Amino acid sequence: MKPKRPLNDKERYILERKGTEAPYSGEYWNHFDQGIYTCRKCGSPLYRSEDKFSSDCGWPSFDAEIPGAVKRETDVDGYRTEILCSSCEGHLGHVFTGEQLTDKNTRHCVNSLSMKFHKTRQAIFASGCFWGTQYHMDKAAGVLLTTVGYTGGSTSEPTYEEVCTGSTGHLEAIEVLYDPEHTDFETLARLFFETHDPSQKDGQGPDIGSQYLSAIFYHNKREKETAEQLIAYLKRKKILAATKLLPAGIFWPAEPYHQHYYEKKNSSPYCHFYTKRF
Repeated sequence: MKPKRPLNDKERYILERKGTEAPYSGEYWNHFDQGIYTCRKCGSPLYRSEDKFSSDCGWPSFDAEIPGAVKRETDVDGYRTEILCSSCEGHLGHVFTGEQLTDKNTRHCVNSLSMKFHKTRQAIFASGCFWGTQYHMDKAAGVLLTTVGYTGGSTSEPTYEEVCTGSTGHLEAIEVLYDPEHTDFETLARLFFETHDPSQKDGQGPDIGSQYLSAIFYHNKREKETAEQLIAYLKRKKILAATKLLPAGIFWPAEPYHQHYYEKKNSSPYCHFYTKRF
C-alpha cells in the first residue's frame, strides 16, 4: 500500500533527515489497537501490533519486526544501531538489545511519524501451492500483508517437509491481513476463486495431494455465508467448486524461504492464472 499524500515537513525531518520526535509526543507511543504499522514514506509493512509493548521510553516500542522489513546500520554516532525501512531506507529510529524488557530482549524504538497504523482483518485461503496464491493476493488493493503457511492440521509447528508427507492434515495456505476501509472479504474471496481452479478435487494443477486442496478458512458466520454464495454462483455457471469451507484455526507461518517466493525469483506462477469468473 502506497502513501496517499506527500510527506509534510515534520515527517521529512524524521524519515529523510534522520530526526527524532520528542518523547511522549507521538500518536503511537501509547497506542495498542490491533493492526499493522506501515512505513509512512513508502507504505511497506513494518510491524505487527502483537509485537508492540509498553516500555515507558516515550516512543513506540516493538520487540520484533515483520521479517525483512527493517534494515540495520551503525549510527553516525558510532555506537547505536539505526533502523531503516528496507524498501525506501526511511529513518525509523534505533534498536537496542540486552534490556530484558521482553523475552525477545530487543526494543525497536521507533518514531511515530515514521509509521502509519492500519486496523486489519484476517482472511485465510488455500488454493494449491501457496507461492502462487501469495503472488496474486499481494497485488490486490487493500491488502497490507500476506504470509504463507500451514493450517487445518493437528501437528504443532509443522515443517514444509512434514506437511508434504500428507500426514499432518495441514494445507498450504495464506494469511491475508487487509484494510477493511479499502477492501473486504468478498472481494478477496472472489480473487481467490479467480486465481486457481476451484473444481479440481485432488490438488491444484500438477501439485497433487491433500496439502494442495482448495479451502477457505472462515472466521465467522458472515464469511462462511459469503463463501457459500460465491460457490452457489459458480455452480450456476456450471463450475462445481470442490472448495472446502472450514473454521479458521491456528495458522503456522512457513519457513522464510517460502515467503514471497516469486517476488524473490522475479518470476510468475506455473499453476495460478487469473480467470474472470464473476
